[in-house]
Amino acid sequence: MAELLSPSEIAAKANQLSAGWSVTDLQLQQTREFKDFVEAIAFVNQLVEPAEAAGHHPDIEISYNKVTLSLTTHDAGGLTEKDFSLAQVLDQIS
Repeated sequence: MAELLSPSEIAAKANQLSAGWSVTDLQLQQTREFKDFVEAIAFVNQLVEPAEAAGHHPDIEISYNKVTLSLTTHDAGGLTEKDFSLAQVLDQIS
């Protein structure tokens, strides 16, 4: 099982992510807005390969042209290195 990060480790790692990420309720969260539903779904489709490669999958909420990504390591009960590593990969997808 992945090891939970301490509050100071979480804060340090959160500062290394793009401006769109926030830490709330033991998870990383980011909402992206697109032109329309089609672009939002195209973005979600781009998440599949990196998430599968990492063996770690975001919770995804889609509301027309907005996609909210939430990352947490469920079996560890909070944030781990896996969440921040995947967030950095997802930052590269536009």
